[in-house]
Amino acid sequence: MAFPSAPSTLWSVSLLTVLFAAAVHGNIIDDDDPMQPVTSDETVSVGGTVTLTCRVAESDNSSLQWSNTAQQTLYFGAKRALRDHRIQLHFSSSVELSIDIGEVQLSDEGEYTCSLFTMPVRTARATVTVLGVPGKPQILGFENAVSEGGTVTLTCTSTGSKPAASLRWYKGNQELEGHTELVESDPDELTSNVSSKLTLEVSRGDNNELITCAVVHPSLAPGDKRSEQALRVLYSPDVQILPESHLPREGEKFCLQCLGNGNPEPAEYKWDKKDEVLPPQAKVDGAHLCFESLNKSDNGVYLCYADNGIGNSQGEFTLLVQVTVGLIGVYTFTENIPDPTAMSTSSGVDHAVIGGVVAVIVFILLCLLIVLGRYLIRHKGTYLTHEAKGSDDAPDADTAIINAEGGHSGAEDKKEYFI
Repeated sequence: MAFPSAPSTLWSVSLLTVLFAAAVHGNIIDDDDPMQPVTSDETVSVGGTVTLTCRVAESDNSSLQWSNTAQQTLYFGAKRALRDHRIQLHFSSSVELSIDIGEVQLSDEGEYTCSLFTMPVRTARATVTVLGVPGKPQILGFENAVSEGGTVTLTCTSTGSKPAASLRWYKGNQELEGHTELVESDPDELTSNVSSKLTLEVSRGDNNELITCAVVHPSLAPGDKRSEQALRVLYSPDVQILPESHLPREGEKFCLQCLGNGNPEPAEYKWDKKDEVLPPQAKVDGAHLCFESLNKSDNGVYLCYADNGIGNSQGEFTLLVQVTVGLIGVYTFTENIPDPTAMSTSSGVDHAVIGGVVAVIVFILLCLLIVLGRYLIRHKGTYLTHEAKGSDDAPDADTAIINAEGGHSGAEDKKEYFI
């Protein structure tokens, strides 16, 4: 077997060293080289447009070139090299070459090369990252309503994200914790499908509450993709009895209304009187109980029962009828019987009013008596009659008259005195 001579071996080693050095020099980026191309990495969402820009500080009129991930030339200077309508020239000069790639697909991801054809050839690479836009989330688990105190499990799913998206749950404006998340990769599409499960214990206050599932991903602005569903909670009615008037008076018509707040709304109402039977004049009409003419015997506690199929509940109302009483044939007042649930007035106020009326009447009568007494005293007189002296001694009537007329100077005239 023949071996190569020593001079031949040394020559071969030297040649390989020179070629290796040249290759290394061609891939080293010299920051101080004004003819070294400069590029930047770009990120774009599927369906979007990305612009790749290659610049040099100085040029010797050598041409710039862009190549794709498969090293196919896209543009050589201003000349199109690959027939792809998605790739268009953005700008071309001796120091810059920019191209646009539209309708970006996941397959467009990778390293793109910008080359300046000098001796040696100078190159720079730009990495394009393509984001898979997640689909709108879908919420499952709302098929049936849930009874109060029960639990509901909700599932939210979003597909087609790259990288994998994350899902967040909200009740109203409050973010919910405690959900689990599952990521499944789709090797054919290079994307991921994400799902999240949330279990809630519901109360009647959650009825019609909005539950939101939102997707969080670099390709989306906050809140861009979200789905909402309203919870449906079934609960027994909460019963309340409302009076037609807060001052039920004897002899007047009066009605009570039974309100049953439940889901669903109560379909059946029943009225009763505590420890007694309903009065004969009380008429039941579904949620209403009416009295055509109230009397004091209607006083008592009335009960309303409501049933909606989920459960039943009751409410109660205490009825105290206000009795009207006559006073001196002219004045009337109402005897007020206090009732904290049915009335808003108090007996103390009515009694004070009645006492004031009586006091005013007594005072007026006393004043009338005093005025009448003073009037009688002022108009009562003493009538005194004094006859003239000498009339008794006159022999006849004519002489007596003469003596009486002539004695005016010495005797007092007949006068009347009124005191």
